[in-house]
Amino acid sequence: MISLPNSLLQEVDGIVSKQKVNRSYLIREAMCMYISEMKKRQIREKLQAGYIEMSKINLLLANEAVQAENEAVETIESMVSGA
Repeated sequence: MISLPNSLLQEVDGIVSKQKVNRSYLIREAMCMYISEMKKRQIREKLQAGYIEMSKINLLLANEAVQAENEAVETIESMVSGA
């Protein structure tokens, strides 16, 4: 058995009356929608955490690439200048 405040129960009764369904159907649908939204939220949170982690890795790789590029420029400049 589920307990609902009277105000919510009145809203539910209004909806089931308009849609010509029963309370059980409406509650089942609402629960399915809630579970679906929770799963979507969990996926979004996991994706966000993954993107944050990848951004840290990408920043490290970019810094390494800049250092390597700077070393290459210095090497070329010294070769060109004959040093």
